[in-house]
Amino acid sequence: MSEVVAESPKETAAKVAFAVLAAISFCHLLNDMVQSLIPAIYPILKASFHLKFAQVGMISLTYQLTASLLQPFIGMYADRKPKPYSLVVGAFSTLVGLVMLSMAMHFAMILAAAALVGVGSSVFHPESSRVARMASGGQHGLAQSLFQVGGNAGSALGPLLAAFIVVPHGQRSVSWFSVGTIIAIVILIQVGHWYKQHVGRLTARKRAQPHEALGLTSRKVGIAIAILAALVFSKYFYLASLNSYYTFYLINKFGVSVRTSQIYLFVFLGAVAAGTVIGGPIGDRFGRKWVIWCSIVGALPFTLILPYVNLFWTAILTVIIGLVLASAFTAILVYAQELVPGRIGMISGLFFGFAFGMAGVGAALLGVLADHTSIRFVYHVCAFLPAIGLLTGFLPDIEPPRAIRAPVAAAET
Repeated sequence: MSEVVAESPKETAAKVAFAVLAAISFCHLLNDMVQSLIPAIYPILKASFHLKFAQVGMISLTYQLTASLLQPFIGMYADRKPKPYSLVVGAFSTLVGLVMLSMAMHFAMILAAAALVGVGSSVFHPESSRVARMASGGQHGLAQSLFQVGGNAGSALGPLLAAFIVVPHGQRSVSWFSVGTIIAIVILIQVGHWYKQHVGRLTARKRAQPHEALGLTSRKVGIAIAILAALVFSKYFYLASLNSYYTFYLINKFGVSVRTSQIYLFVFLGAVAAGTVIGGPIGDRFGRKWVIWCSIVGALPFTLILPYVNLFWTAILTVIIGLVLASAFTAILVYAQELVPGRIGMISGLFFGFAFGMAGVGAALLGVLADHTSIRFVYHVCAFLPAIGLLTGFLPDIEPPRAIRAPVAAAET
């Protein structure tokens, strides 16, 4: 008869936290894989419905606005009244939008489908970010990286799957991806059970972290949030040029096929996923502000060179840009959460929402710019955006020294 060894509460909690982080990251992968289909099939939609670049930008704007405007309000509401099963509702909205996109017969229906997918995203991101922080064990950067890398991996898979499934089989095949959304709904029901059991711990932790502990006035906190918003603007406005128009840029400048351009987009988004994994743990170890400095300003030399190189170096530079820029968002989000303790949902919703909003506005404005100039000119203009990262120098130092950072994280657990 085998001997049963009892696990300590700490070991059990660690396993539960890991299981929840893995589940929420996998659902993020499925969620963003579905959402990334929208920009991935832009060339198909543009050809099928005879769309202009401005109309392509309108699709991005519709999706990004519904994905962004609701997020802070959902986060604020959930801070006061947590809703453990709201993640399931968000996934269902994404499912309906996905099916509608596969059946769209005109431009208005495409916009409606994009809006529903955006609503699903607006529910999913702030609440799943809250779950990731609850399961972090004090290692907030690592937890957010694991959560976000699922989304970035899904965003990278979307164009690749579009190239090998949607391009050969047409718009109707988009509905095949609803299987992934149904799987996400099943998993999120289980996450909702865990969330419901642990939500009391989050409420207690919120009361235990007074705002005054940082030693900052409300004015200084407001200025810091504004600077972080400007950094998010620079990052996502630039990324909008690649997420929405990189395939068109490659086709226009180098004459590659639609499938080849989507493979290059997959490589770029894979680099973004890798950068996300790197950014969180480095921020936990060396500090968020240091990561923000290096990630945004560090991309500037490469964005300036990009418009002048051949296809090979375009692929190399976009990988570097994706790696460097992607490490910023985890650091920005966790820095903001620590800047305004006790408002995890509101801050997560605000920054995820603002990021999506800037991506949508950027896609729309850059589409109009491309129509009036050229798709190549867009990359000449956007090359200077990472220079906004110099504002990082005005952020306050709110993190403890490296020597005491690990004990503080352990104490939070």
